[in-house]
Amino acid sequence: MTSHQSTTPFGRRPLSLAMVAARAVSESCPSNAIAQKWKVFDNLREAKTALGISDRALSVLNALLTFHQDTTLQFGSDLIVFPSNKALTFRANGMSPATLRRHLAALVQAGLVIRRDSPNGKRYARKGEEGSIERAFGFDLSPLVARAAEFESLAAQAQAERKVRYFLREEITILRRDIGKTIAVALEEDLAGPWSDLLARFNALNVTPPRNAETMALEAITAQLRTLWANVDNTLKSQLKPQDMSANESHSERHYQNSNPNPLLDSEQSFRKKLEETPAPEPEANKPPIRAFSLGLVLQACPDIAMYTKGGQGISTWRELITAAGVVRGALGISPSAWEDACAVMGDEDAAIVIAAILQRSEMIVSAGGYLRNLTERAREGKFSVGPMVMALLRVAATDGRKSA
Repeated sequence: MTSHQSTTPFGRRPLSLAMVAARAVSESCPSNAIAQKWKVFDNLREAKTALGISDRALSVLNALLTFHQDTTLQFGSDLIVFPSNKALTFRANGMSPATLRRHLAALVQAGLVIRRDSPNGKRYARKGEEGSIERAFGFDLSPLVARAAEFESLAAQAQAERKVRYFLREEITILRRDIGKTIAVALEEDLAGPWSDLLARFNALNVTPPRNAETMALEAITAQLRTLWANVDNTLKSQLKPQDMSANESHSERHYQNSNPNPLLDSEQSFRKKLEETPAPEPEANKPPIRAFSLGLVLQACPDIAMYTKGGQGISTWRELITAAGVVRGALGISPSAWEDACAVMGDEDAAIVIAAILQRSEMIVSAGGYLRNLTERAREGKFSVGPMVMALLRVAATDGRKSA
């Protein structure tokens, strides 16, 4: 004899259309359908947002699944689990009874399980003479089998959506970096163009999207940044000469934006008066310049540059100092154009001395490139020579030596 199976909840719990729909789906499932319960559970974790279920509800479902002994759920077999609230609370990591009841109701409402309540609302099973279960009252897991393909599809969609969001966030990060550094280069090199307006637009968009941002919001931000990048890149290319577009290594140095129009730090103000002396008279043609200080004195004032020679063997000629300064220039982020301008105005040797001095006091300088341009302009106006700079560094070295003694 086939007895009637419970389809409505016990007591004052109301019957909902969602419960009826879940039962209808379950009853339409082929009798030979099977599902791997932990694979189904993994798909539910992926698709939880689409299904409107919470992490805590999934914890309760996980606890329910542990009461079914087999890893395979087969439709038509006994898929009703009937744990007591005490046992279920224990396997749900000590969840309070009220919270447990709320999340059980959420699972039922979402159509993931079906209530099969007994006449008195208790959960139990009645066994036959051979010890097999003849009748059980509790939670029916058959919807997990009937809807297994649906859950797998929703999980795949959720994974694809997450992948799209990841790629969008990745592109946003790259676009923000490219735009920011490109504008910084243009401002440092003082290129013509609407860079202030582009910077203002970038600042308005340079906000990290919230972690829970939807795909549409990320797509909108990405589209705005793509448009801005196109404007920035086209503006930069239109200002460059053909020779500036070469792929030579010397034209691909790192650039640093100098937001301070005067790159000298306050702690360097004591050097200002010493740097504003007039340059020495130009030497006669084909004769080496007459210096008030030797190469050894320069290296005594700026010893750090010796570490940038090949093999760290030290510097013994002015040519080796100039070569080392070229290496230091790249390490400090000084642009090739700033270095070439300094050599043209000061001469190779004096420019190399300035680079050595900047390296020696690099911890006090905000922007090495901006500092060098500042000194180059002073030298062009006849307001700077390297002698006082070397003497000032010698005094600093002597003071440091006395402190360490």
